[in-house]
Amino acid sequence: MGMELVHSFTVSADPPRTWALLTDLEQVGGCFPGATVTSADEEKFEGEVKVKLGPIAVTYQGKGRFLERDDGSHHAKIEGLGRGLRGLGNATALATIDLAPHESGTKVDVVTDLSITGKPAQFGRGVMQSVSDKLLGQFVACLESRLAEEPG
Repeated sequence: MGMELVHSFTVSADPPRTWALLTDLEQVGGCFPGATVTSADEEKFEGEVKVKLGPIAVTYQGKGRFLERDDGSHHAKIEGLGRGLRGLGNATALATIDLAPHESGTKVDVVTDLSITGKPAQFGRGVMQSVSDKLLGQFVACLESRLAEEPG
């Protein structure tokens, strides 16, 4: 099952600071709900993420990397590949991130092409959208708190 999830959010930090955080894979991974980053460098990361889909909890062991990264225009494309433990299928996510100045902060647009196989695929688009919206809400709250901590 494949689908496109579109999310936009704003944060109060300016684009350069927001970009610095969003391209720090260890920090970003640490902000994603249920994720543990086991290794990260400037290009790629590895780790696992636990996601609850309807009645089942799936743990994906995965890795990701930048396919595109343009620090000047604040545009990136990140590919993530996850292998479900206990034979629960695989997940592939291709996330395109674009930043733009917005009032006193930054607008972040994220388009994710998500492809899921195995048992979790049976839940369909509605469940995936609501789960991803909830996860994104937690993710944005975490980003905001990290951006607020750093000296401005």
